[in-house]
Amino acid sequence: MYSRLVTTTELQIPPSGAVATGSAEDLCAPAAAAQSALLEADAAARYAEWFATLSDATRVRLLHGVASAPRGSITVGDLAEALGISQSTCSHHVRKLAEVGFVVVDKVGRTSMVSVNPTCCTGLPHAADVVMGSLSAVPCCPEDLPADVTTRAMVDADLPIVREIYAEGIATRNATFETEVPSLADLAEKWLPGHRWVAERDGVLVGWTAVSPVSERECYAGVGETSVYVSEPARGAGVGKALLFRQVNEADANGLWTLQTSIFPENRASLALHHSAGYRTLAVRPRIAKLGGEWRDTVLLERRRATD
Repeated sequence: MYSRLVTTTELQIPPSGAVATGSAEDLCAPAAAAQSALLEADAAARYAEWFATLSDATRVRLLHGVASAPRGSITVGDLAEALGISQSTCSHHVRKLAEVGFVVVDKVGRTSMVSVNPTCCTGLPHAADVVMGSLSAVPCCPEDLPADVTTRAMVDADLPIVREIYAEGIATRNATFETEVPSLADLAEKWLPGHRWVAERDGVLVGWTAVSPVSERECYAGVGETSVYVSEPARGAGVGKALLFRQVNEADANGLWTLQTSIFPENRASLALHHSAGYRTLAVRPRIAKLGGEWRDTVLLERRRATD
């Protein structure tokens, strides 16, 4: 099903493709200025300062220790003992991390309690994505659609072929954790009405996409989980692009404000396809479930409708 993923650390990525322009203390705030073709010198210097702070292995271990503290915070003394360093050395490194906003230090009586600045879960991965060039303007949907592929609403008569294509995806062991093909009745009930589509090439049904509700609660009525599958002979011909184009535009126009999906990290083609449709990686979840007796990771992606 070309649309599922899991992770190990949550990488909360802000919805805009912006570059930070504030002071060092603003590390953990989502950036506000639009990203230019080349990273500006002041932003590059700022990011270098952040990364340099983590160039010391003790600080990396220390930050991990703080982030992993059972109650969300830890004393400098307990942290020093856990790392096997002196309290003065620990205090020095905590101060360096606090200077750029990685951690927050609160005084409780005479004790210093250290906790992670929670917005750094956004700021640090965001900075890395900016440097790696992956936070240019978020695309609306795939481009360069194939001229020989058309999409239309799925009807019940399509379900047998849709099921066959789903079975091909299951067999790859890189599309879904499912190991058995659902019945036609189960498929018909699984997806949101008005949010299931098929692709045809030369009059032959070669792929499909559909959106499932994530919850029965009314407040989540605009949030759906997506699936995309392309028949084996038609892969690499732009069928997925055509399906994603239809999927996201119909979702935007018909009441869905959030689309999410999980993809196996090995399925790079699916990851690239979803990124081209405006999906953003939220997290990589390691060892999230077993497939064929083996633990597998997934990447969690999300697409938000542009604000009105």
